[in-house]
Amino acid sequence: MTPFWEAGADLVVVGTGVAGLTAALTARELGLRVLVVTKAGLAEGNTPWAQGGVAVVLPGQHEPGDSVQRHVADTLVAGAGLCEEAAVAAILADGPPAVERLLRGGARFDTTEDGRLARAREGGHSTFRVVHAGGDATGAEVERALLATLRDGRIPVLEQHIAVEALRTPAGEVAGLVVLDGNGVPGAVRAPAVLLATGGVGQLYQATSNPEVATGDGLALAVRAGAVLADVEFVQFHPTVLFTGAGEHGRRPLVTEAVRGEGAVLVDRAGARVMAGVHPLADLAPRDVVAAAITRRMVATGADHVLLDATHLGGEAFRRRFPTVHAACRAAGIDPAAEPIPVAPAAHFACGGVVTTVDGRASVTGLYAAGEVARTGLHGANRLASNSLLEGLVVGARAARAAAADLAAGRLADPRAAEPAELPAAPVVERAALQRVMSRYAAIGRDASGLVEAESVLEAHSVHRPLRTHREVEDAALAMVARAVLLAAGERKETRGCHVRTDFPRTEESWRRSLPLRLDAAGRLAFFETVALGGAA
Repeated sequence: MTPFWEAGADLVVVGTGVAGLTAALTARELGLRVLVVTKAGLAEGNTPWAQGGVAVVLPGQHEPGDSVQRHVADTLVAGAGLCEEAAVAAILADGPPAVERLLRGGARFDTTEDGRLARAREGGHSTFRVVHAGGDATGAEVERALLATLRDGRIPVLEQHIAVEALRTPAGEVAGLVVLDGNGVPGAVRAPAVLLATGGVGQLYQATSNPEVATGDGLALAVRAGAVLADVEFVQFHPTVLFTGAGEHGRRPLVTEAVRGEGAVLVDRAGARVMAGVHPLADLAPRDVVAAAITRRMVATGADHVLLDATHLGGEAFRRRFPTVHAACRAAGIDPAAEPIPVAPAAHFACGGVVTTVDGRASVTGLYAAGEVARTGLHGANRLASNSLLEGLVVGARAARAAAADLAAGRLADPRAAEPAELPAAPVVERAALQRVMSRYAAIGRDASGLVEAESVLEAHSVHRPLRTHREVEDAALAMVARAVLLAAGERKETRGCHVRTDFPRTEESWRRSLPLRLDAAGRLAFFETVALGGAA
């Protein structure tokens, strides 16, 4: 296939969430020619939906006794033994300067009467260290500030263009991208460095907090380029997504954990506390603990949701503190001042992804990743609340600096050496069927027979076809990622963090390790143990 058009850059950034925008702006500051590619509009990624905030310990603006080291400790506990401690320490240590850069760039966070940043507490945190904007609209404010700077910096953006495949040299180095515009017209962007910031995989499931664009495109592109995936079995389900009926699918409104940080409690329909006696932090336990407890209670009572009682806050206080949640509740006919909010777990965050260092370098020369698509070692088996926006800010900047350093040192390929661009063909599964089977067999509770059944259903519905449209690229990505999740979930015969095996309910020390995956010589996903994972290097 000869591309209809061709372009060039030093760095191509795929995605316009916090990680992608931070990377693009940092690279531009370093003097690189940057091109941003996004399959939707500039502000249509995951970041604007992030309600909770940014977990960070700012100098002079933290609770007495809090520290970066204490933040590290909370992250390691939430990660259930699979975080890489050096990576956690490196990323969280860079958090304060990253947030301060964001504030200098014009981001407006909520403040107290004395002008200091207001802080909230969320699940898994031992203290109040989550800064927020607009009460519960932090992601939208972070995105607004970064987009304003991006537009001022005049960085070119290809909107409505989906990244399909990496261009590679005969030696396997990444040297650009094949893309499709909204009409299916192909093109090639040649560049020595490609940075993926494509977000998560929420559309694997029928109910998710993620927008429609969260289809795992970056993971599929990376693995086809030879990169390594790990920890993909750890898909975090947010405990409290607004429940508006059993028949509703797609993105559902989030009820931020900060509501529980203000004293709201989970109860079943009989009024019994869901988290009583489950965990020392009760309703503010780590997300995996709360989501699993809610699921158990729903099974035990035959209900399809539980209730979040925040009536103690009063109507006006709730509306001021949580305007986004309040609006979603009222749109659904719920008055959180007078009645508990119906909630249920839904797919929220992919803890694993493309294996990278904390500087965003993947295992393939020329390929970088940052944000939810990457597996840096920060999240382990379960992400600590509000560490994701922080990771995007920190690793996005680090990855841009790494790409600039690698380019200056001559470690990257000459894009002119890339092999001819072609549109790939790949297995595609009808999306509704995939979401049904993943929701039934590979959500919070999993067992061997269900995982095998899910694999057989995907195989039966799989059709190998050229990827000529946005929808086909997305559906092929979902099929690839679903198989990776099922393979890893079937291999990990224990319960740990977000991964709950009902047939192996115990956490086993022998499984305190990640399971790296990549394509074998036959093009099939397979485990291997030959490459060091992530880390601070």
